Amino acid sequence: MDLTERKRRILRAIIESYIQSAEPVGSKAIAQAIGMEVSSATIRNEMADLESMGLLEKPHTSAGRIPSVQGYRLYVNELMEEHKLSLQETERINQALRLKMQELDRVLDQAGRVVSQLTNYPAFALSSGMERVTIRRFDLLMVERNAFIIVVMTDSNIVRNRLIRLPSDLTEAQLQLLNTLLNTTFTGLTLEEITPELMRVAQHAAGDSYGLISLVVSFAIEVLESLERRTVHTSGLAHLLELPEYRSLDRAQPLLSYLSEDTDPARFPIPKDDPMKILIGPENVADALKDTSVVVASYDIGDGMRGVIGVVGPTRMDYAKITARLSYLAEGLSRLFGRGELPDGRDDHK
Repeated sequence: MDLTERKRRILRAIIESYIQSAEPVGSKAIAQAIGMEVSSATIRNEMADLESMGLLEKPHTSAGRIPSVQGYRLYVNELMEEHKLSLQETERINQALRLKMQELDRVLDQAGRVVSQLTNYPAFALSSGMERVTIRRFDLLMVERNAFIIVVMTDSNIVRNRLIRLPSDLTEAQLQLLNTLLNTTFTGLTLEEITPELMRVAQHAAGDSYGLISLVVSFAIEVLESLERRTVHTSGLAHLLELPEYRSLDRAQPLLSYLSEDTDPARFPIPKDDPMKILIGPENVADALKDTSVVVASYDIGDGMRGVIGVVGPTRMDYAKITARLSYLAEGLSRLFGRGELPDGRDDHK
């Protein structure tokens, strides 16, 4: 949209003032904010033009203006300036990222909590599992007469292993026979296919041999489930009730219910092409999110998986700060999972 420089500065000032105050913005406040030698009357005319262009709205009970969804979209695309993270912010994020040695779920949960604390908005974090994974190969390695290691490799070259101890001895020949049976029967099968195949084998295998087969295949099923699983972690839901827009429980309840439901993670948007996605108001598909903005950043977990972290809040959220924090955290998570290193925390990170 083609706007004069004065209109752009006025629109930016209105949006940034409304982000901070949640109150309609009048011409006198704008005159002080933009630092231009312009009369209040001229600013009122410019505000009226911006309203006629669909970029501002005028609440019935106020002489001031508030941004429209279209105004926020123009601000996000063209007007907002990059926000520089403070050293304290980068250090808090880095502290969360140092949980690498703990399970992925713990990392996601902690990352979501940090984002919620930094933004004072509800946050969500999840990993997007692989859509179709199969076991490419089994290897069984003898350790002792009553212990062996299961090694499974998936079709995406992910390798997992487990030490198994048995109540009785097992010969090398028995182990190799079991290894051959597993590789001829249970490779190339998806999670949905592997259990019925195990039931079919159970009809023909002897008791002791079936017990060993079931032990190894059960581990393979655990591996496949862990790679396909998508778990959502939500944090900071109580922050909603601190915002002027959601102090009414009638308005807050549908959004609280939506964010706290333990249902399909597909409810949350996952950027496919862009590392950052901003959905403003009606741009959200879900009815519960129609009056909110959702900002989502994705990152690379490795092993063919991606993770997502985002916040949900009012359309007046401070998009520059939110995107800066999410972008820094997503970059850090990608580097953490991919190469075991953290961003350097220098003050030139935006």
